[in-house]
Amino acid sequence: MENQTSLDPRSHGAGTLAVHAGTYNDPITGAVGTPVFASTTFLFQPESYEAFDQGMIRDYPIYSRYGNPSQWAVQEKIAALEHAESAIVFSSGMAAISATLLALTNRGGHIVTARDIYGGSYNLMREDMHQFGRSVSFVDPTDAAGIEAAIQENTELLFFETLTNPLLKLAPVRELGEMAARHNLFLVLDNTFLSPCCLTPIDHGAHVVIHSGTKYLNGHSDLVAGCAAGSRKYMDMVWGQMLKLGGSLNPQDCSLLERSMKTLSLRMKAHCEGARELAHWLAAHPAIARVHHPDLPGYPYPWAADLLVKGAGGMVSFEMKGGDRAGLKLMSALTLVQAATSLGGVESLISMPFNTSHSSLIERQRREIGINPGLMRLSVGIEDVADLKADFTQALATIGDINE
Repeated sequence: MENQTSLDPRSHGAGTLAVHAGTYNDPITGAVGTPVFASTTFLFQPESYEAFDQGMIRDYPIYSRYGNPSQWAVQEKIAALEHAESAIVFSSGMAAISATLLALTNRGGHIVTARDIYGGSYNLMREDMHQFGRSVSFVDPTDAAGIEAAIQENTELLFFETLTNPLLKLAPVRELGEMAARHNLFLVLDNTFLSPCCLTPIDHGAHVVIHSGTKYLNGHSDLVAGCAAGSRKYMDMVWGQMLKLGGSLNPQDCSLLERSMKTLSLRMKAHCEGARELAHWLAAHPAIARVHHPDLPGYPYPWAADLLVKGAGGMVSFEMKGGDRAGLKLMSALTLVQAATSLGGVESLISMPFNTSHSSLIERQRREIGINPGLMRLSVGIEDVADLKADFTQALATIGDINE
């Protein structure tokens, strides 16, 4: 789109890209921020007919489901942050995942993924992909050898989360990139838990990076959105699938997402620092059996030192010694930290995977992937860490002796 701010992602920091990349510089008003183009359709111009003729209607203002200047602005910002050529925004993270997976695979194809993924993604893989003629294998997302062993003659795509939900297992992203190249497969990574401020998977061989924009990209718990980023060629394929499935993001929400992303770098620094400090503090508390966080001693994935040099995100998972009963009582006693689903907002949120994100798994399946009784998923906001510690101190003191 003309009049868009374009910056070289590799010569500017994430903070600069978050503020400036993609901004539409309005030639009439000189507005500093991108205006909201609240129109479903646009007047035909000679370029519009040429776009139809050349199959390039994604690039010209014709009809907002095909593309809208408000969409293009935030898409350019996301692409710059992810070091990608192109990006597409969707009405939800699941819309981004479903469109991407269907666009990059064929009937009769095979996908390798893990049970250690968001519950909605897992349900799509387990319940629906076979309806579209795709078979799926589930593996340990941290076992590169096991992942490679699951590749079949008809495998077309590897789909994993960079940092898993809810146990914060770190995928061997570099090895996955090399594996995908070696077997001529697509590598699609959900980078929601880390954000591009912590990791840019395309630099390590991923073909497409997906986000639930509802989480860190928006960061204020007031918008549902998703996105996919990658090469222009692959994003054109995903865009075509999105047109058929629906799920485009409206201009008002595009504007809200772009506005929110301007503070992404600052917010992620606060999230990362708060999560790191709180993880160490929780690990020393007598009521806590175990804490999962990449910065803690004994974190079992040595490639974290290479991949997470910019931060490990704002998530902390921990297990209560009293099991699920203790966890439920903890949530009811917290006052500053709020018991709610979702993550990545400025406020701290806590939930239990067994009765929310992973409730579709039976107890045996949860235990197989490490979701033990009493597992808590904490999304650390940007509050003062001292206040969060004080809230946990008073809440943990109310639990007493509870047996699993």
